[in-house]
Amino acid sequence: MNKKTVRDVDLAGKRALLRVDFNVPLDAGTITDDTRIQAALPTIRYILECEPRSVILMSHLGRPRGKRVRELSLAPVATALSHFLGADVAFADDCIGPAATEAIATLPAGGVILLENTRFHAGETANDSEFARALSLNGDIYVNDAFGTAHRAHASNVGVASHLEAVAGLLLEREMDYLATAIENPLRPFVAILGGAKVSGKIDVIEALLSKVDKLLVGGGMANTFFAAQGRDMADSLVEEDALQIARDLLAAAGDKLQLPADQRIADAFRNDAAQIVIAADEDVPAGWQSLDIGPETVAQFRLALADTATIVWNGPMGVFEMPAFAEGTVGVAEALAERTAQGATTIVGGGDSAAAVEQAGLAGQMSHISTGGGASLELLEGKTLPGLAALADK
Repeated sequence: MNKKTVRDVDLAGKRALLRVDFNVPLDAGTITDDTRIQAALPTIRYILECEPRSVILMSHLGRPRGKRVRELSLAPVATALSHFLGADVAFADDCIGPAATEAIATLPAGGVILLENTRFHAGETANDSEFARALSLNGDIYVNDAFGTAHRAHASNVGVASHLEAVAGLLLEREMDYLATAIENPLRPFVAILGGAKVSGKIDVIEALLSKVDKLLVGGGMANTFFAAQGRDMADSLVEEDALQIARDLLAAAGDKLQLPADQRIADAFRNDAAQIVIAADEDVPAGWQSLDIGPETVAQFRLALADTATIVWNGPMGVFEMPAFAEGTVGVAEALAERTAQGATTIVGGGDSAAAVEQAGLAGQMSHISTGGGASLELLEGKTLPGLAALADK
């Protein structure tokens, strides 16, 4: 990564304005998954070790669409962060203006404060220049550690960088080291696994990966569209009719490099307790039934395809993993990656559902890297430039 990081600047005595990704799930004000908070801790602790005047944290939460929404306040996150840091974390009722300025001014030396949701202001997602300038007044140096929003050109991760010296945090650096290296200079054999519901959202990813990988394994709901493109009757399975020709073109271009499931687990309803059977890849799905997971033969097939790999990138579950009855395929692939990690391969799991599935399987600690950004990781896999990264200072 050719961008400056927190290691390249002097933070002593300065107000460090740190963009983090605290877009955490909340249930009645209770954080149900604190992964993103914990992911930011190394950068926060590093900055504190540099004896700054203060650390000012800013983040978005949810989609309030420029309005103040009480349920989307970051106040509960400040409480949780205090617990993890073992020190008080102050909270400001706004991210700009007197509420922010006065709260920051009253911090003790080395104090930490979390500003209120940046998306309570419409200027955030519009990358409004005046809002970005107002945010920049909160700090002396800007640090971006929010990989989850690096693909968005918003005020708090792009606009602010035009007003302050802007560098990357340790999490953003780690994400780029793993993901960019995997795409630009992977150790081979290099295999990618793609799942999830739709082909249409990953057309660019598939096209980009086909020129880079040695094998591309496809599962999940998106496999249904490929099967339908081959002429199979998928009955009630999720199929993108508008993407059938695209799927045919991709299959033709990929040749043997793209592998579809050898079998599928189908059910007579979209329920965990539905009747289910496993059918071979060349069988039609019976009327009224739908494909909800890859089958055991596919897990074995994918495991074999991964046997000698040096680099594996996985984005998208293999089925409806939220239902235990249809999580076996996803768990099987996660276990295969864990085995390859133990054998020395680099295993990278995209954010979003893929990360959730690995966490659910209890295998998160057995992957080389789990990305904190689903959309950002996909755009990197496509070969796109991330605005939040481009805005930072070059080394």
